[in-house]
Amino acid sequence: MVDRSSPRQVYERRAAELRGAADLLDARDRRLSALRLATVLLFLAVAWAVFNPDRLALAWLALPIAIFIALVVAHERCAGQRRRTRRALEFYERGRARLEDRWAGTGPTGNEFVDRDHPYADDLDIFGEGSLYQLLCTARTAAGRRRLAEWLSGAAAPDEIETRQRSVDELAPRTRLREDLAVLGAEVDHHAHPEMLTAWARAAPALAAPRRIRLLAGSFVIATFVIAILAIFGPLSRYWVAAAVAAQSLFALSYRAAVVPVIEAVDEANRELGLLHEILTRVESEQFESRPLRRLMERLRTKGHPPSVQIGHLRRLVDLLDSRRNQMFAPFSALLLWSTQLAAAIEQWRLANGGAVVDWLDTIAEIEALDCLAAYRYEHPDDPFPQLVRGPATFAGSDLGHPLLPEAECVRNDVDLGPRQSLLVVSGSNMSGKSTLMRTVGINAVMAQAGAPVRATALSLSPLQVGGSIRIRDSLRRGMSGFYAEIHRFRSILDLAEGQPSVLFLLEEILHTTNSHDRRVGAEALLRSLLERGAIGLVTTHDLAIAELTESLARSANVHFVDELVDGAIRFDYRLRSGVVQRSNAVDLMRDIGLDV
Repeated sequence: MVDRSSPRQVYERRAAELRGAADLLDARDRRLSALRLATVLLFLAVAWAVFNPDRLALAWLALPIAIFIALVVAHERCAGQRRRTRRALEFYERGRARLEDRWAGTGPTGNEFVDRDHPYADDLDIFGEGSLYQLLCTARTAAGRRRLAEWLSGAAAPDEIETRQRSVDELAPRTRLREDLAVLGAEVDHHAHPEMLTAWARAAPALAAPRRIRLLAGSFVIATFVIAILAIFGPLSRYWVAAAVAAQSLFALSYRAAVVPVIEAVDEANRELGLLHEILTRVESEQFESRPLRRLMERLRTKGHPPSVQIGHLRRLVDLLDSRRNQMFAPFSALLLWSTQLAAAIEQWRLANGGAVVDWLDTIAEIEALDCLAAYRYEHPDDPFPQLVRGPATFAGSDLGHPLLPEAECVRNDVDLGPRQSLLVVSGSNMSGKSTLMRTVGINAVMAQAGAPVRATALSLSPLQVGGSIRIRDSLRRGMSGFYAEIHRFRSILDLAEGQPSVLFLLEEILHTTNSHDRRVGAEALLRSLLERGAIGLVTTHDLAIAELTESLARSANVHFVDELVDGAIRFDYRLRSGVVQRSNAVDLMRDIGLDV
């Protein structure tokens, strides 16, 4: 039966269930704490009775001890359930916050992925507080977060975008999968280091021919055992046993320098693999219908076995290796060449499965990144996937809105850029919506080429490289003025336009830091160069001389925003109109804040 509930209803219903479960677990936790205290008092009472003559036998102390141990186990289990329930509740509360536009300032910011020289990330608020990354990122593993950042930092090929769209569409309604990954991922988030695992998996062999070492070690142990039997029950003297033990000890000593690093490395790697084990097991249990997701699942299988089986085998080897630390077993482990045999077995596992470990991490990262986009798809069912077109540079959007703005405040506009109209010069008064329009175009292009839905009723676009000059600042550290920083960015955008795919450029207040003559000459030359290279884009300006460039630049047009002065207050409707703006509001704004002008 198909659930027709809205995302808000699903989140609220599940959150209510989890709150009820959390309350029950809290009550159970309090009862278990009380019972543990009561058991301690019982132990003291029994101990008093035992150590008083003619009362109770010493064996009675086992009863409160057994009860206390059982309560400790139950309490730990309850605490684990409480943690998981609270994490799941937090997952749905954050989902509700996104639906209610309360998400800004919560969740990962992606600041670790910031590159100040990136052609658009800073201009379009891709990372940081209140950013696109913060809106989209529900990934809990470091690998998943990094993969999402990579997708938002560079456009995918058209075939890959379509593949992601199909996967996102299938993952969108699977809220329980996202819940489970969020709960399990909380255990991984602060501990897993995918770089360490990758380095361990890809490291050069530490033991040459580990299979041969295992056979030799096993042969030494068997030979020593047989000689010992013969010495006890047969004709051999005990000196033969001493010689056999000495021979196998020399064998172990000859490999010690290689065995120790294997053991040290696997101790850390096993912890990381163990933390990812639950996530891999959960993903394995999911059944997918789309071919892209089925291919992803196939990547998890190694020699026909899922990773949970393969990792389980490694963890059993490591558990056996750890038994050598038991003081009772230590003498026997030396006689059995325990460390040498298990180090060789572990190295043999790594050589056979090291490439698969990299694939497992990559697949988990891919699924988590897809799931981030799927959550947005589920929570914004009216946002469509864009249509990808081949041919000249194209960006044609209907009712485009900015995804980071609350829906109630988001005014939508149409933008049509292509071979017939490649440049829009946007004029308008201060605060009228020029910058927001450029960011709306840019961020929707980024989402479209990451494989996500877009904030529009329809969007068609060709493969595009986004290049922005919106938030350009001077840099004391680099010794750059604002003007030099701006033209440095222009050089980068022109370099992008030399390659493929075509460039979508977004230039705010072009060359506003220089004089009007140089501004016009420089702007015309730059825009002409971009258009000749097949680029499309928007330019905003307060300078009407820049608006006049459409007369000399082919395939360009003027559009503008307006404002009204109503009862002494400025009103904006943020609607895009054809032509050049006819009035400015700078003086009105200065008067509005009390300046005498």
